[in-house]
Amino acid sequence: MKFTVADLLDQLPASEPLPVAKLEKALGLSLKSDKDQLRIALDGLSRLGLLEAEGEVVSRRVDDGLIEARLRCSSKGFCFALRDDGGEDIYIRDHQLNHAWNGDRVLVRITREGGRRRSPEGGVQCILERGTTALLAQVAQQYERLVAVPLDDRLLTTVELPEVDSAHLNPEQESVVEVRIDRYPVGQFAPQGHVARSLAINGGPEADLDLLITKHGLGDLPAPPRATLKSLPEKGRTDLTALPTLLLEGWSGGEAPLLPAVSLEDTGEGWRLWVHAPAVAERLSFAGNLDLWLREAAEALCLGPRWLPLLTPALTKAAAWTTGEGQAALSVALELDRQGVLQHYSFSRSTVSVGARVEARALQALAERKPKARTVPAALKALKDQLPLLEQLIDVAGLLRQQRRQAGSIDLDLPTPPIESLGDLTIPPPDETREGWLVSLDDTSPFALLRELLIPAHRALGRHLAALELPALYATNESPDPADLNEVAKAALALEIPLELSCDGNASALELATAFAASDRSRVLQQQLKDTLRPVQLSEVPGPNELAGEDTAFAPWTQPGLHYADIWNQQVLVLLLTEGKDRPSVRHKTRVDLASDSCHGQVDWPLLAPSALIPFQEARSHALLHRLNTRSRFVKELHADALALAQARQAEPLVGQTLHGVISGVQSYGFFVEVPPSQVEGLVHVSSLKDDWYEYRSRQNRLVGRKNRRTYMLGDSVEVVIQKVDVLRHQIDLVVIQPEDVEAGASSVVDESDGDGADSLPVTSGED
Repeated sequence: MKFTVADLLDQLPASEPLPVAKLEKALGLSLKSDKDQLRIALDGLSRLGLLEAEGEVVSRRVDDGLIEARLRCSSKGFCFALRDDGGEDIYIRDHQLNHAWNGDRVLVRITREGGRRRSPEGGVQCILERGTTALLAQVAQQYERLVAVPLDDRLLTTVELPEVDSAHLNPEQESVVEVRIDRYPVGQFAPQGHVARSLAINGGPEADLDLLITKHGLGDLPAPPRATLKSLPEKGRTDLTALPTLLLEGWSGGEAPLLPAVSLEDTGEGWRLWVHAPAVAERLSFAGNLDLWLREAAEALCLGPRWLPLLTPALTKAAAWTTGEGQAALSVALELDRQGVLQHYSFSRSTVSVGARVEARALQALAERKPKARTVPAALKALKDQLPLLEQLIDVAGLLRQQRRQAGSIDLDLPTPPIESLGDLTIPPPDETREGWLVSLDDTSPFALLRELLIPAHRALGRHLAALELPALYATNESPDPADLNEVAKAALALEIPLELSCDGNASALELATAFAASDRSRVLQQQLKDTLRPVQLSEVPGPNELAGEDTAFAPWTQPGLHYADIWNQQVLVLLLTEGKDRPSVRHKTRVDLASDSCHGQVDWPLLAPSALIPFQEARSHALLHRLNTRSRFVKELHADALALAQARQAEPLVGQTLHGVISGVQSYGFFVEVPPSQVEGLVHVSSLKDDWYEYRSRQNRLVGRKNRRTYMLGDSVEVVIQKVDVLRHQIDLVVIQPEDVEAGASSVVDESDGDGADSLPVTSGED
């Protein structure tokens, strides 16, 4: 079908009926076959009680008991519905899935409320949108059926194939194919598909990139529509070409996104920090074909050595910086005091000239340069005239970093391993990354500076648009759940990590991060902590952003080549600067400056004409926010998959070798070990521990031998042998090297009465 159930429901107003003819137009249905499918869908949704149909008019029925969620399944068959509203995850038993698959967007009804240490249970009432349209699989013969067995073991199904695809059946040699889904399961009928093509498993980096692209459905992305970009007249633009301006560059991959430029002026009482974003939104027609296409794409995608860009080549070329030439920009002047605290700000449509580009090697040379050296290193010669500006920017970025951390923002020393094939994936983006935490970087990284300079720019626009009640997209980041933090604190205390708790007995994320940074088990503890930090979400309602240390509103806008949300906020800003009414009527001679914070509290008249404002208000819908937040999660999953594939490739040549690693997780079925330098993680299954029967102590993150009292605990150093590597499934099997001497020792023996009580679970050496 040309539409999903989610598309259909999103077009229906919550308060009034809609003619079917208008619904057909909104969904872009012109063929009779597509309209017939719409009628079938309307009938089915009416039977489910989601719609009410009267003749040629339909309306949406409100049911507060139905919850929108995204399905997440595990290889063990456990499925949870992750709620869009951020509520508690809902456990879905297999007979309540109603043919929903991992990754599907669904409507769930709770059938059993949760309790202490137990999630609520529910059932899938309707599948809103399928998350899997194609998959990587291996062809197998099961009795009389030819089927595709998905490589992703979270897809708890097989897909029937036509007999013609038996040509891909090769039991003697491991092979993988791309399977397109032709029919999802219906009633008692199994899903059906067909083999689109075979893929190479050991074909080198390009073949691995093809596997990644195919797995995530990126091979057949829709082409951008033909569109004529708007020309930008010079009238109304502020000429900032005389302002010394630098471009901090960190990425080197093909078609990497455009970056903002920065300038700095010493005002005597503080600094005036300028951030200049490429003028992308001004070149688009709001809600035009190109703008709508960009909303669907939502994000630029990094594949490692190259990018799948968000912007079209024409848009990128028009907005890109050229050193020494004037270029249109959207700029903000941020007035900072000597402590780096934001005092005032003012936005403008501007013309900027980038004087020089700063790369990591230049910052490295600057850091290594002796303070009174008279010679200039080769890496700095191109920046000779800009060195004082660069040094000031480093100082200001340090102050802003200090302010951010004091406000509760979390930095964790968990960088992506430096694997060559990962390319730009090893460099965190220069914005808030949507993760809920920031990677610790030193000042030799251009993005370590740039991200600190961008945060006050996003803070300024968030506060400005919130104060003027304009339809922005706000990036919000809530505090982690205290109960989750306390579980991490308990695990740290069990490892004898000194912690200072607050007067109410709770630990804050910042306190835990500080304590963990000084621990010899810092990496594994920081990994535990990061799982409690909530990701950044886009919202139509302004709110706090813990990651940025902002308690009012935060609206990203300086990275239009990376996120569509930045393009949207640029569009709102341009609308304010070009069409905003700075006085109630022409009879009033006193104007207010709508570009700066000085207008806050002074505007008591409509800022924009309804014809200009209403399209933004209508477009800023739940569907748009869901799309953008979903794509943000997709980017995270894509990057995690690319990392896992690269790590598995690094582990392949090490099969049979003994390596030093650190226990990164403990479960009842075994423990995970992280092996440097690629930080690949493998499983030591409990069945391989032949020397004893082991009990799982969940509160202490350890396995304890019943007889010899040997422990395997979170953060312990161990010697392991890589036994097997499954690159396609990213699974690494390890065997631990057990010392012959099992005498009791301070680090390997625990007291019989270690107080874990009811959480001690007996695990035999053959039990999963």
